[in-house]
Amino acid sequence: MEATRHDYAAQAARYDRTRAASPDLVALLAQAVAGEPGPRLVDVGGGTGNYAAALRQRGFAPLVIDRAPAMLARARDKGLACLRGDATALPVATASADVVMSISMLHLVPDWRAMLRELRRVLRPGGRGALMLYTRENLGVHWVFDYFPSTRAWVEDWHGPLAEVLAELPGARVVPLRFSDGSDGSLAALCRTPARLLDPAARAQTSYFEKLETEAPAVLAAGLAALRRDLDGGRRPDVEVAAVREKVGDGTVIMWTA
Repeated sequence: MEATRHDYAAQAARYDRTRAASPDLVALLAQAVAGEPGPRLVDVGGGTGNYAAALRQRGFAPLVIDRAPAMLARARDKGLACLRGDATALPVATASADVVMSISMLHLVPDWRAMLRELRRVLRPGGRGALMLYTRENLGVHWVFDYFPSTRAWVEDWHGPLAEVLAELPGARVVPLRFSDGSDGSLAALCRTPARLLDPAARAQTSYFEKLETEAPAVLAAGLAALRRDLDGGRRPDVEVAAVREKVGDGTVIMWTA
């Protein structure tokens, strides 16, 4: 199976304690898939199925595909149809999906262009695609680099410019995503509520902090101590990046029609 930059197996049992479908993103997904030719939805890299379940409430019939069996077990507990599979070689017939979506996982796939080809392949004519991702431009709202500067290099390496992604999705439309709260539990969502980064349970469900804790615990401890001091002193790093957020969003949603 194709390599991934992060294995969520260790997080599966506790993932949903702090990660939920963001109403902000669900609203954009509904906008992206409006006019779809049918209800069959394929959620690529869908994990525990939070966003698939949210779209099911809107009348879709989701299939969650993920490479992590432990994450899929949680999705099955929610009554979702699941398949273990590789995002760069989806176990789905060509032109068989009415909707295909992928949320916050493109950066985890080294061969992300192959993944985008697969998303296009499985969509039937007239089908709708929705991709939520963090581009290089979105990293401007990640004020965490002020506290953990050594992480900037690998995070930027994982997140390419928007133009590179759009080159693989001709005719796509781009809409900025702005989280109004931290319910999504991703790093970008947590950056809206800085104090939550001091909560070990919230941090543990992100690939960013799991990698940092594993590879550079001293850097993590020093950065958290500095953040705590700044917050106690009244600093609001989330407010400091408000202008960048208004321009590019916390994340990016790309919408297209097959």
